[in-house]
Amino acid sequence: MLIYNTTFHAHEEIMGDCLSFFKKVYIPQAISGGELIDPRMAYIHHQQEGQGVSFSLQFRVEDVETLNNWLHADGHILAQKLVKEFGDKIAGFNTLLEEIDITQ
Repeated sequence: MLIYNTTFHAHEEIMGDCLSFFKKVYIPQAISGGELIDPRMAYIHHQQEGQGVSFSLQFRVEDVETLNNWLHADGHILAQKLVKEFGDKIAGFNTLLEEIDITQ
């Protein structure tokens, strides 16, 4: 199982609308096909006051092929919706993580 992480940085003045968009539109659509599961969001606490807000959005995904299929279909559409909604007031970058079993 992999973790698909996107770290976003948004202008402070859009954060209320941004969180609402992610909760009501982005996340429900991202998980609707079943490829991405277990959504999680977290604030990143390293930013300085007045410099915007950073946060992470994570999903679990079975493998790289499943993620690539999702990115080329639903992911592309959601990225367009995000840009249409917030323009250049939000930016993000993706990271693909693989969990390490620490129980052994």
